[in-house]
Amino acid sequence: MGARLGRMPTPGWQFAILFIAINAYPSGASAQNDCKKPLYLTFDTGHMEVAPLVADVLNRQQVRVTFFAANERTKEGDGSLGDHWAPWWRARAAEGHEFASHTWDHTYWRADVGTAQAPVFRVRPSAGPREGQSFQMSAAEYCAEIGRAADRLKVVTGKAPLPLFRAPGGKTSPQLIAAAQACGYAHVGWSPAGFLGDELPSESASNAALLRKALRDVRSGDILLAHLGIWSRKDPWAPTVLEPLIVGLKQQGFCFRTLREHPQYGVAR
Repeated sequence: MGARLGRMPTPGWQFAILFIAINAYPSGASAQNDCKKPLYLTFDTGHMEVAPLVADVLNRQQVRVTFFAANERTKEGDGSLGDHWAPWWRARAAEGHEFASHTWDHTYWRADVGTAQAPVFRVRPSAGPREGQSFQMSAAEYCAEIGRAADRLKVVTGKAPLPLFRAPGGKTSPQLIAAAQACGYAHVGWSPAGFLGDELPSESASNAALLRKALRDVRSGDILLAHLGIWSRKDPWAPTVLEPLIVGLKQQGFCFRTLREHPQYGVAR
């Protein structure tokens, strides 16, 4: 993948992009009102180190997004949905962002082990007291796992989350999706070009290459995916790519909407 994506830019190029990002859209809100080429930028939780920077960029660019939240381990504080980060979440709600569940313990689906009539799933959380363990969950238990994150989001944001969820890693099965739908949650993945690559190794997928790829490939209606910090990536994506990406997409005539306004996943206001 790295060979296809290309070379790192020169420092001068990076400074030029940042200058454009800060100055090109002084009235970004008005540009967003006439939205003919919508994009749906979403963020999953992570270690949260870049969360303040992400919030600053979104506010400066007047972009509203949808956050999918799990209670993941963080570099600072007591988990991404813990008390330490609660003021951050409440501030994002005040800015007009939307929220949905990413499961409580960032619980990966691994396999279906039940039947269509009595679904059971093998799962493996990457957070919480059973981090790294494989075990089974019934459909009711998996629904509770989704609902626990949604309930916590309502507490920390003061706002009802959307009736959506994103399975960690996007790993699902038809049985899992049906079980979640039965308890009121629709699954949301991302578009192929909307995978922004921030969880890829920086040694093989540089920030400059990921930016070029997104600006080239993203199309109207795409759901975009990024994270609030990836433990394994050595060169963080958001500080270098997020604002130039938003500015570059705006220059192509794209605009940003939350999943509340999505034609498939949107809900009545």
